[in-house]
Amino acid sequence: MDGTRQIAPEVASILDAARARSAPDKRLSVDARSLDEAFAAAADAGRMPVIAEVKPTSPTTDGVREDDPVALAEAMVAGGAAALSVLTEPEHFDGSPETLRRVREAVDVPVLRKDFLLAEDDLDVVAADVVLLIARFVDDLPGLLAAARDRGFQVLVEVHTREELRAAVEAGADYIGVNNRDLAALTVDLDTFESVAPAAPDDVTLIAESGLDSAADVERMRAAGADACLIGTAIMDGDVEANTRRLTLSQ
Repeated sequence: MDGTRQIAPEVASILDAARARSAPDKRLSVDARSLDEAFAAAADAGRMPVIAEVKPTSPTTDGVREDDPVALAEAMVAGGAAALSVLTEPEHFDGSPETLRRVREAVDVPVLRKDFLLAEDDLDVVAADVVLLIARFVDDLPGLLAAARDRGFQVLVEVHTREELRAAVEAGADYIGVNNRDLAALTVDLDTFESVAPAAPDDVTLIAESGLDSAADVERMRAAGADACLIGTAIMDGDVEANTRRLTLSQ
């Protein structure tokens, strides 16, 4: 995909940092916890499947939350999170592979590695259950998706437009996240999910990402076809366990 056009300077800086990383010296193989099973268990318990995000900071938030990431992750799981997302990008999100390792050791739910992965070597940094591939920035989406699966990862392919959704489906994506945030301007519009989701085939698991601040927002995404939601700021801002419970029990 062409990720060089119309992106915010903050995102361009993140991509530059990602390209400058050194390659790991070994190839990973992971035994992933099932995202399907985690989502099904949440739904069976009457909860909206939510991937709660351990996000100390980002270019779109103010300040840094300095709590122990493991304590935050455990609180999210106690609040009903079906899975977790952990940032591993250090320069702009204050994340790290070590944080993901510690979180994954402490919880029993699937853990998504949230980062800007551009090449096959990027997959070998740290073991996770799910990795994120952003369709807009991956030159060979089918190839990188296959390389991730070959290592045992489940793959969440993130899109923002119907064109990117088609590319994700053609690449064979099982999990597709529709990002309500436009990386051209870093603005959020929940209409994005509602306009993109109808083009997805029925056998794809759809995840609504970004801008979900309330139970009403979660319900809106559910009504538009979301099978799950990925929520960061609205959970991190305040009492993490209570926020997670409030949003997973939105129905």
